[in-house]
Amino acid sequence: MKKAHLILAGLLLSFTLNAANDIPRPEYPRPQFERSEWINLNGEWTYEFDFSNSGKSRRLTIAKQFSNTITVPFCPESKLSGVNYTDFINQMWYQRPISIPSDWEGKKIILHFGAVDYYAEVFIDGHYVGSHYGGSSSFSMDVTPAVKAGQKHNLVVYVTDDARSGLQTIGKQSTRISPYGCFYSRVTGIWQTVWMEAVSHYGLKSAVTTPDIDEEQLIITPEFYQASNDRTLQITLYDNQKKVVQKTVKCNNGTPVILPIKNMKLWSPEDPHLYDIVYSIKSPTGETVDEVKSYIGMRKVHTADGMIYLNNEPYFQRLVLNQGYYPDGLWTAPNDEALKNDILLSKAAGFNGARLHQKVFEERFHYWADKLGFITWGESPNWGMNIKNEVASRNFLSEWAEVITRDRNHPSIITWVPFNQPLEDALTLLTGTMMRLCIGTYQLTKAIDPSRPVNGIAGDVHFMSDIWSIRNYESDAMRFAQHLKPNNRMAFYNNQPFFIGEFGGILWTESTKRDNSWGYGGMLTNEEGFYERLEGLIQTIASSPDVTGFCYTQLTDIDLEKNGIYYYDRRPKLDMQRIKTIFEKIPSRPKKIK
Repeated sequence: MKKAHLILAGLLLSFTLNAANDIPRPEYPRPQFERSEWINLNGEWTYEFDFSNSGKSRRLTIAKQFSNTITVPFCPESKLSGVNYTDFINQMWYQRPISIPSDWEGKKIILHFGAVDYYAEVFIDGHYVGSHYGGSSSFSMDVTPAVKAGQKHNLVVYVTDDARSGLQTIGKQSTRISPYGCFYSRVTGIWQTVWMEAVSHYGLKSAVTTPDIDEEQLIITPEFYQASNDRTLQITLYDNQKKVVQKTVKCNNGTPVILPIKNMKLWSPEDPHLYDIVYSIKSPTGETVDEVKSYIGMRKVHTADGMIYLNNEPYFQRLVLNQGYYPDGLWTAPNDEALKNDILLSKAAGFNGARLHQKVFEERFHYWADKLGFITWGESPNWGMNIKNEVASRNFLSEWAEVITRDRNHPSIITWVPFNQPLEDALTLLTGTMMRLCIGTYQLTKAIDPSRPVNGIAGDVHFMSDIWSIRNYESDAMRFAQHLKPNNRMAFYNNQPFFIGEFGGILWTESTKRDNSWGYGGMLTNEEGFYERLEGLIQTIASSPDVTGFCYTQLTDIDLEKNGIYYYDRRPKLDMQRIKTIFEKIPSRPKKIK
């Protein structure tokens, strides 16, 4: 009963601080590591574009207000931002006041940014408090020295974003003035939630959770803002509010805590069971000085003998390519329900997962994937970087490491994809810089997260990879079948699971304006032709003894690309029950794949 009262009090405090009805994207942005004392900084900010890059000489770091307003967390290119400016924005400034609650006195104040594209410098009352490189990774800053409880302060954020520099990842953002082909609208500046929280100086900074279903245990490795000999960490695991196990340890950084779990319930798309976790840090007198709520899905993914296993059983993955674009918010979903809806739409079409393509998705998407039972491949938006440039490589490695570190506890993510199919020719790929980057990235990914397979490059080029994926956009079923085999470009096939990383892309739209529509295989003249072509491709895959899964291109239309099974606004293009029946001709758990 006491625990319930504490949770209720925390929820009421959170609601009061955030006035949820007036704030866009009011939900807690980090559901796997949730505290009650936080303030959502989304909403109206002021801004100024800085095309001449003269803002610092004009002392904009101390500006109390700019002349225009923007709705955060939506990028200025989007309609939901209220700006809708679609030309290139190389520099811009944001500003808003922030108020520190008086009861945050004596606590550490952390300022969080879900993502800012691309480089950000942060100032409070004109004082520099930190900077960050990387348009897709989350970052936090300890602003305690710069603020005081019970007082108001001025927050200014300076952003630079040069999509044409070759030094940064941009994914599918267009480097031309407008979208073209499979390249879409650009994103600049803040595009995920900005928020503050109050934390004990001895608070929990992070916790790496490693399920071990073979030994029936959960391994948790905590990190604290400050280690302590006389404070303790109490970890409690719940199953539907019933206590499963509890353990208390000293607050030591990096020391694994092992929780045995009897009669373990596993996580899978068919039964996405989640355990709740409560982390409580106790003072020497037994007072709770920090509490974090989390959850975990107990599951295992591995590759062996040319197969992909989920919970030690072969699992055929029917993935859809999801690029995470929205017509009104671009990289940012208009609301939390839209993230959930994309998963429901995917499942309604017969997919059990998605490859999250050329974009790092918001943590709330992974939360819904965990809750709803939807497997994903996490991918970097690596396009746009010059793979022969060592500065670009350095920028990429930092950003990718932050992405893995943020998302590695989500059970729904079962594969990492550092690189998409390179746009460069084969001779370019053989340069020492490219090979070194790909191999080094594979090793870095494994060092941070050894629990998941890594598809080194999604496409037809491989240097070091746990999965051998190909792209096959042949529209004719017979020609498609001829290319369902591993190739030996750059490296020799070594019995990795063989996966169709991209196929389909069938171009279909009922619109009469088809001149600039983009897709694969030529425009079909009728809807029935779509079903016939798709069924032929799926039947070919089902007949192959080697294929362990596929990823169909794609979930929705985006800008000029018209090969989605849904329109850009998520309306169905086709008879989705018929589409679902075709994709589900290959079961997730076949008796024998190979």
